[in-house]
Amino acid sequence: MDHIQQLLDRHRGTADAVLGHLRPDVDIAVPIANGEPVTVLDALERAGRDGQLHDVRLHQMHALHDRDYLHGRVDGMRHISYFLSHITRPAFHAGTIDLIPNHFSEVPVLLDTARDVELVVASAAPPDEHGFFSLGTTGGYTSALIGRVPFFIEANARMPATRGRNRVHINDVIGWCEADYPLVEVPPPVPDEIANRIADHVAERVPNGATIQAGIGAVPEALLAKLAGHRDLSIHTELFADGLMGLATSGAVRLDRPAITTFALGTQALYDYIEDNPTVQFHRVDVVNSREEIAQHPSFVSINATVEVDLYGQCASETINGKYWSSSGGQADFARGALHSPGGKGFIVLPSTARRGSLSRIVGRLTAGSVVTTLKNTVDHVTEHGVAELRGRSLRERAAQLIGIADPAHRPELWRAAREMDLA
Repeated sequence: MDHIQQLLDRHRGTADAVLGHLRPDVDIAVPIANGEPVTVLDALERAGRDGQLHDVRLHQMHALHDRDYLHGRVDGMRHISYFLSHITRPAFHAGTIDLIPNHFSEVPVLLDTARDVELVVASAAPPDEHGFFSLGTTGGYTSALIGRVPFFIEANARMPATRGRNRVHINDVIGWCEADYPLVEVPPPVPDEIANRIADHVAERVPNGATIQAGIGAVPEALLAKLAGHRDLSIHTELFADGLMGLATSGAVRLDRPAITTFALGTQALYDYIEDNPTVQFHRVDVVNSREEIAQHPSFVSINATVEVDLYGQCASETINGKYWSSSGGQADFARGALHSPGGKGFIVLPSTARRGSLSRIVGRLTAGSVVTTLKNTVDHVTEHGVAELRGRSLRERAAQLIGIADPAHRPELWRAAREMDLA
């Protein structure tokens, strides 16, 4: 242990020490969400304002901290996003950051090959006695780079040390610093009457013994609460949020199988729950979101939200009114995996209308400028007013199923669209 302590002491310094490991024209990976090392990025911004940086590109999904460099106000720094957040969305629309299309499962490959990332800067829990830093709330794409790319670590005293394959040893760390600040909290959405109605349709189709993946939104949150009466469930999901914590502690989930995830985002209660918890394990995203891995789980149930569905069954989940809102994330990863799981089911959930009922979200053709996130060939079930079962259906059958779950006030116009499209 003396050798480990010597290594830790040798590499420990301040956040500004990261500057000694940079060169011009460099690509750096930053973990998703709370994996961002706040003090290290502060140091990079200071250096950029002083003219010390040249063509430094930072690659990150779902940033939670607003920064000057995101708005083009720091020379030598450029943000490249893989999933827009409420922080980065305005910057993207202003043209001061870039967005790379991706499936979450493939981000490690993109970083390692297409972008040739040379450094990871990450927030982690303080090192243990064996010299390991837990990446805490993340596994994601950065876990996949352990042993391949050097890490500069910010050890945040408030980052929970979590279980799984998301630990970086001091041997793979070129420098580290200490910090102490709270994680960003994201409270779960409160389901309304529509979300609860949709959740009822899905919950009655989830068998005991199923493996659950749930995305973000009021409907997944409502569904997870309704599954508390089920038995022998397992959890395999990219995002572990408060709703899944509630399910895991409800008695519905098997304790002999840990929940497998690749990042956590929620309240402080969630961060306290995952601390050194053997029933929640964090793994690299190219494993968690692998179609082949998902398909190995019998009765896998995937639940994800979308913005708009056309009569072919194409789902636009990352654009609103033809403008970018987020990105693909892992929706298609899990939809494809569930399709190949024995007894698996994939659910795409959405309120059938917007603008107080005046606008149907089930449409003949997607809004101009919309981007297809989940292909028509992959979409399995869609729901608000009932459940449209699309797997193995003809185009005409699919259109009829989707019109049948649309808001009744909009069904006549959808039938007219179907006839124009030769689908009725």
